[in-house]
Amino acid sequence: MSTVVLTSADVDSVMGLLHLREFQPLRVFATPSVIRVLTEENSLFRCLERSSPPVSWEPLSVDHYTTINGLACTAIPLGGGYPDYVGGALRKNLAKDDAVIGLEFLQSERRFLFAPSISGRNEAWKGPAGEADLALLDGTFWTDDELIDVRGGGKSAREIGHLPLSGADGLLAELQRAHKSRRVLIHLNNTNPVLNESSDAHRAVRDAGFEVAYDGMEFEL
Repeated sequence: MSTVVLTSADVDSVMGLLHLREFQPLRVFATPSVIRVLTEENSLFRCLERSSPPVSWEPLSVDHYTTINGLACTAIPLGGGYPDYVGGALRKNLAKDDAVIGLEFLQSERRFLFAPSISGRNEAWKGPAGEADLALLDGTFWTDDELIDVRGGGKSAREIGHLPLSGADGLLAELQRAHKSRRVLIHLNNTNPVLNESSDAHRAVRDAGFEVAYDGMEFEL
């Protein structure tokens, strides 16, 4: 049985489950609230019950480690919110810290942090990011108004749950050079100038000790 760990109920986090449904039974780890979002309100995800055996939903408690395929995994609350499609009645009964999480994996004293959506509304991610041997971190936007500047309106990066990289209180400033962490930016939006290797933004990221992820990138711990 294959294992999937969900960091939120956002569409880009969960849609892959529907593509995998016909190929293999799944063991899916998620916070209790995200499991409720997917199993109580979304009839589309009932198709996962048709596999043999059906999907196994496994609760992942925030700030407590769970053993997943031999790895110790801790869910770290990242301060994000639930997606807009979650109904108001259910939303009132969901745990705030369950909405968006980062994942810290530990094995043989080696630490790996996966945090693709850092809202900037709490600091729970900073310690694990500084202590990790490898940290894959939210690099979605360079500036807070990036989408507004491109589209001529809309929401800021922080309003949709992403701490921008630049600025006095951006991710680069919040997480200055860590003691041992290899820090790689992931989840970059196509508007982010960091993707342009000749840009000032890209140079600033590299000067701050960060790497920019690319397709096919591999890591060894």
